[in-house]
Amino acid sequence: MRTTHLALAACSFLVGAGQRNGHAQSSPRSTIAVTLSEWSLTPSASRTPLGPTSFVIRNAGKIPHAFEIEGHGIEKRTRLLQPGEADSLTIVLRAGRYELYCPVGGDSHRHLGMSATLAVVSGGSTSPEGAPHTPVSAATHSESRPTRALLTGGGTTVQILPGPFPFADSAAKVISARPADQMADLHHKAEQGPYSNNVATIAGSVHIEAWDRGAVSDSVNGVADFTTQDGARWRLLLDRVQTADIPFNPRFGGVIFGLYYHGSSGVHTPLVPTIKSAVALWSVGHLYRNDVLVTDSAMVHVMLLSRTRRASDWSLQCWDCSRQPVEELQLQITAAPGSKPFEAPGGFLFVNWERSTVKLSVH
Repeated sequence: MRTTHLALAACSFLVGAGQRNGHAQSSPRSTIAVTLSEWSLTPSASRTPLGPTSFVIRNAGKIPHAFEIEGHGIEKRTRLLQPGEADSLTIVLRAGRYELYCPVGGDSHRHLGMSATLAVVSGGSTSPEGAPHTPVSAATHSESRPTRALLTGGGTTVQILPGPFPFADSAAKVISARPADQMADLHHKAEQGPYSNNVATIAGSVHIEAWDRGAVSDSVNGVADFTTQDGARWRLLLDRVQTADIPFNPRFGGVIFGLYYHGSSGVHTPLVPTIKSAVALWSVGHLYRNDVLVTDSAMVHVMLLSRTRRASDWSLQCWDCSRQPVEELQLQITAAPGSKPFEAPGGFLFVNWERSTVKLSVH
């Protein structure tokens, strides 16, 4: 029995249908279909018998994904799958629990919920064939261990005004690869977007408490006060998160920690430097201008992220900023779809605090 066990453990894994790596391989004892999409990874079973197991993976999403399995000395993945593509992965599995996840974006997709667990058991005890499996996601973990983030803006306060995207070559490459129905929006952002070198130093403060309790239970409260370049005094009060999608890009929604995204990461908005984010949140807020209510439905996006601005003149200093210190707090405020733009250049408000902090605690 010992010899048989060692021989089984030494069997080669197979990547892609029909590949044998020069070794004989037993036929898979089970086949598990895996569906990838934004933001879920759904295997057709949550349990499987030990031995050769074939995973058949399909990307049903709108952006590239991949599949990886990790556990008990195994860490294998497929190639990057474009929307609609499929691949297979056959591995000899020992008894125990394995993590299944999407590794794209430095594990950003995994943080967003593209994660599940697989139990490999002896004796052939498995879930009924084709039974759906509820993914075990970052959001699910957060529901049992809520995380609180206390964000405080510090350092120089900078207002970013509309202007051309500074990395024209990178922008052109990104735009050329996007579908035709996105071209007009991206060309506008490249010419008069919110990521520009047209900046002004202003005064302001921001304090936010954000809770990650899972996909439907996140919460936020906070206040931001700042005076823009034109002398207008703005106050933003946050009291609820938002999760609605926006055109062309899947909006993550709620409160999320530890993302690597934007720019060349392949995740979300393309005409933005690549960054790492300690905290990202999407909220709906009450916005006041000179003490007069402008709207109770301002769309708000907050990130504590890698520094993107140069301290000498606050221009964008990098296309890939993911190795910079995580200390820049970005506050973006836009009008709700179909609403009148704000009385501000470009109709939006974009404010950075360049030396900001966060305190995280798990409850």
